[in-house]
Amino acid sequence: MSNELQNIKNRFGIIGNFPALNRALEKAIQVAPTDISVLVIGESGVGKEFIPKIIHSESRRKHQPYIVVNCGAIPEGTIDSELFGHEKGAFTGATATRKGYFEVADGGTIFLDEVGELPLQTQVRLLRVLESGEFMKVGSSQVQKTNVRIVAATNVNMMKAIHDGRFREDLFYRLNTVQIDMPPLRDRKGDIHLLFRKFAIDFAEKYRMPELELDPSAVHYIENYTFPGNVRQLRNLVEQMTVVERNRNVTVEKLAEYIPMETHLPMVVNTPNTPKQNDFASEREIMYKILFDMRSDINDLKSLTSELIKNRGAGDLSNHEKSLINRIYTPESQQAVNPNSLLYFENNNGPVQTPTIISNPDDSYEDVEDIEVEEHQPESLSLQNNEKDLIIKALEKHKGRRNKAADELGISQRTLYRKIKQYNLEE
Repeated sequence: MSNELQNIKNRFGIIGNFPALNRALEKAIQVAPTDISVLVIGESGVGKEFIPKIIHSESRRKHQPYIVVNCGAIPEGTIDSELFGHEKGAFTGATATRKGYFEVADGGTIFLDEVGELPLQTQVRLLRVLESGEFMKVGSSQVQKTNVRIVAATNVNMMKAIHDGRFREDLFYRLNTVQIDMPPLRDRKGDIHLLFRKFAIDFAEKYRMPELELDPSAVHYIENYTFPGNVRQLRNLVEQMTVVERNRNVTVEKLAEYIPMETHLPMVVNTPNTPKQNDFASEREIMYKILFDMRSDINDLKSLTSELIKNRGAGDLSNHEKSLINRIYTPESQQAVNPNSLLYFENNNGPVQTPTIISNPDDSYEDVEDIEVEEHQPESLSLQNNEKDLIIKALEKHKGRRNKAADELGISQRTLYRKIKQYNLEE
């Protein structure tokens, strides 16, 4: 390890020797003397905030302002004003002219944390700053110049955000001139015990208590835990145990009380504007209901046909009864819907059953061919038509009250409104 890298670790209190961590720090040191834009990628809690600090401290701008902006914490309606400033009277409450961060940080560095949360309108303004160094205050027509170094960070999957239309592709490539990836803690198993000891010493000094120590079994346990919250979670764990636990020797049993191994917490990754799982579940529920209603109707029709043929004979059938038979048995191929024969198809929640068509069923009747039946349009088995009919019936039953109709159908009101619009059922 180079002396420069070790000095950086000592100065910023960075613990660990994992190769991917060292590579990230080395890249930060290499790009620091330039004005190139940097994008730091990594999960929440991995320590992305150290990279822009290192870049600023090792650059020619180190004596100029360094400003941190959490893009996800600023309301969408005010973020343009925060970043670029505003003129007096530009909007309600703008009682005086205000400088934005890009004007205040002129000559220095701006760290845009959670840049993936920026609104699209603000992304356009930011792109102009990156390309020409120009911006305008909210409510002003005067173009101003700024000379800032931009370092951004995000835990959002940027390619997915671009695909979903939530982030501009041209802005991504302007920010991502150099990409620095911070590894998650679960990949740095050899560093976990070192970090634990570092935090134990720090909190023992802060709270004036003896420091915690892990026994060998506890060391093995903690090194194999996934730490979905990464370094931040480990730090909070050590602080909590330092204050709460009286026994300074931490056993594996005691450690398991705080971080049970069987707990599978989701990784802390922001995915804004993603569809809710409840909507997909509601779609499946209404499809299942239609399929099972269809199966029930087919069973009833077949049962009725069988009874009529056995008890009365084919020659005594009325036209209506003949039409019911025609729905089940087609004279051309004697194909029938067998409700006991089911075709499986997969979805996210496992297999779903739907009726299939089979030829020459065991309980078919040969004399059906000889029956002269009226031509009858087969009943539509379209999922779309049945879904539309169910929605119409539910709305009629509850006199147009959509909340009651949604409850009746077992779907969310949001899904019902979308279906009403889809089928042009709006009054």
